Amino acid sequence: MRLVFIGPPGAGKGTQSERLIEYLNIPHLSTGDMLRDAVKRQTPVGQLAEKYMSSGQLVPDPIIVKVVGERLSQADCEKGCLFDGFPRTIGQARALDDFLEQLGTPLDAVLELQVPDDLLFARLAGRGRADDRPEVIRQRLQSYYQQTQPLLDYYEKRGILRPIDGTGTPEEVFERIKQVIDEIRARKSDKP
Repeated sequence: MRLVFIGPPGAGKGTQSERLIEYLNIPHLSTGDMLRDAVKRQTPVGQLAEKYMSSGQLVPDPIIVKVVGERLSQADCEKGCLFDGFPRTIGQARALDDFLEQLGTPLDAVLELQVPDDLLFARLAGRGRADDRPEVIRQRLQSYYQQTQPLLDYYEKRGILRPIDGTGTPEEVFERIKQVIDEIRARKSDKP
């Protein structure tokens, strides 16, 4: 199963990602981890990425997509994976779709954890981190929505966006996620 996981800061995505990769027995793919690994292994694409990273620049989409492609070709991704922090742009989403289509393994779903802003605010403010001041939280949420809305629209048009209520206990939220996953699995097994 190939999934993209999207959720605002404070939605509990980290907690749910851990549960989901264990439930599905698939790798958790974070672009940050993939980029650092490619740089460490000094792969050709890792060397390209390092030039941008070492100077504090954002790594361009084509390089990120190549790093993701390299990672997807590894054996542990045969049964699927959970993308976290990728794609971040429509360009990355289209490139990922094209790459997965070439492999004959399209995305199964995009899971969007939805949590009301007032609850996100309370969760983030309650963590006690230096960057969790009210004005910083507001800015982070605003940035998240500006960056993410086009992606959500893109995946909704493709018919693979699955909104999930992210309120309640972590256990309650995970039960909702499992319901969605199990429905997708059932639909896949019904196809000839």
